[in-house]
Amino acid sequence: MVERSIDIDLVFQALAHEVRRDILAHLASGESSVGELAEPFSMSLAAVSKHVTVLERAGLVDRRLVGRRHVCRLVPEPLATAFGWLGFYQKFWDERLEALDALFPTAGATPATTKGKP
Repeated sequence: MVERSIDIDLVFQALAHEVRRDILAHLASGESSVGELAEPFSMSLAAVSKHVTVLERAGLVDRRLVGRRHVCRLVPEPLATAFGWLGFYQKFWDERLEALDALFPTAGATPATTKGKP
């Protein structure tokens, strides 16, 4: 397997557009030609091809020529890198939400500071 350098900035830029996220979702179920990827969108084949190029630059898609067809496949490693980076912030927000939960107990529960008081 070829080791790839992952530029996380390019990954997030590629994920910033809904069409590119939809393309990745489609490719998660298997390889597709650029023509097949273009079918659900009301845009030209050339426009979809440009979106695929952005995904390729980010390392998220691998495109190869099979006859006259450009066949694309998902390359998941850059997504794992982005997810790992976001993992820090998940921990941050989990801690903040737990602190907020402590301030506002659920209905019917007695706050810890008033337990045992009338």
